[in-house]
Amino acid sequence: MPATLSLHPPGPLPLPQVALPRAAGCAASLAVSAEARRWFALAVGSLVVAGLLSLAVVLGRIPGLSGVIDDPLFFKRCLVVHVDLALVVWFYAFLGGLAAVRSTPGHGAIGGVAYALALGGTVAMLAGALMRGAQPVLANYVPVIDHPLFLGGLAAFFVGTLFFLIESLGRPTRRAADAPPADAAAGWQAAAVAYVLAGATWVATRAGLPAGLDAWTRYEFTAWGAGHVLQVANTAAMLGVWCWLLARATGRPVLTPRGARWLFTLLLAPHLVMPLLTARGALDALYHAGATQLMRWGIFPVVLVVLGLGWRHLRRHGLAVGDALAPVAAAGFAASAGLTLLGFALGACIRSSTTLVPAHYHAALGGVTVSFMAAAYLVWAAAARSGLPAAVAVAARRQLRLFGLGQSVFALGFALGGFYGLGRKAYASEQQVRSAGEYAGLVVMGVGGLLATAAGLWFLFLVLREMRHWWARRAPASAGTVPFPP
Repeated sequence: MPATLSLHPPGPLPLPQVALPRAAGCAASLAVSAEARRWFALAVGSLVVAGLLSLAVVLGRIPGLSGVIDDPLFFKRCLVVHVDLALVVWFYAFLGGLAAVRSTPGHGAIGGVAYALALGGTVAMLAGALMRGAQPVLANYVPVIDHPLFLGGLAAFFVGTLFFLIESLGRPTRRAADAPPADAAAGWQAAAVAYVLAGATWVATRAGLPAGLDAWTRYEFTAWGAGHVLQVANTAAMLGVWCWLLARATGRPVLTPRGARWLFTLLLAPHLVMPLLTARGALDALYHAGATQLMRWGIFPVVLVVLGLGWRHLRRHGLAVGDALAPVAAAGFAASAGLTLLGFALGACIRSSTTLVPAHYHAALGGVTVSFMAAAYLVWAAAARSGLPAAVAVAARRQLRLFGLGQSVFALGFALGGFYGLGRKAYASEQQVRSAGEYAGLVVMGVGGLLATAAGLWFLFLVLREMRHWWARRAPASAGTVPFPP
């Protein structure tokens, strides 16, 4: 294989390549196993479909355009599938890829079976959404379509990812020169533990629910506690990615291994009580209020500590010289940190069930998404061995900034409408716009949503163009990586 291989088709004027110097814990030759590539491909594939659906979701909120299709259920079905692909499959399939990058290669059939379950479950979710008479249930955290095929697919995805993450926790952490930094690996291990804890919370909640509940109450309370713990998993994974991005941007790790273990233990520890809050039943105030208080007070302190250390680290050491991907990593960290802080601020303003709620979580979860996008560029650059073309690195930096801007404007538009009392989860003819403030908020939201969607599609264009080479040849069994065609 030529040492200067580009992932772009050959041409008379080849683009200059990005240098990938070895930085501490962030070597250029990061081993991206075939196992990791499968999980990353599932994550990106879910975004392809979710990105197409997001346009319909945004149009269902824009005044004038929302009345063209006078069917609220159409937009709600699009919303359910969009949310579950963009915030469930994308997040936890990507976490599976990070877990595979963190650990030594697995042996046995568990990993293959787990991936098959997750992939099959994702396909079943899409098929279940098309079933005639299937009703969307817009429960918090994990909305569903009340049909056995969709529900079975969702369960299969969660079980598949759960099995894989449990199995990956039993593997040793890779210590080679091409391994991710130790602080990032600690974050991804904490995220896997939180995911397992969310599964335990779901089981405890189901056992604590009485029979005969209506569909909305059953799905809402089932996902309430587990959904809170899943946010801890998202946060831990994002913080691990921050450590990786900052190590790549500066050439130096942010946290010592011991410091990382302490911080991520502090993040996880309060939430270990979550399954126990169902002891008096899942309809008891202890469960609902306890989960809410854990979400309110149990996450942001550690995030602010890591954020402060990260900014100090970046200002003290500056960007690594000679590495054109260092600005990409820095841009990803900045966009993610900005959205996270915006999410905290908007969350503190929530007083009732208005569009301030989706404003908060679109900012917070947008911070997770943009960090994963930035991590994806590091994975793709490392998998290319010789790096990405310089033009792609420049485009990646601009894409991350555009997504951060669009998602921020999108969240601020929702917040503006929420300050004027605009109700959430209303589409088409259900939507009642009563004031100029609500109207302005929806227009700002629409502009931001279109920008974020454009940036998301730009990301997919960039990474899919690189992914097309991944399985051109089979990987040697001993190496666990896939060589690229000359």
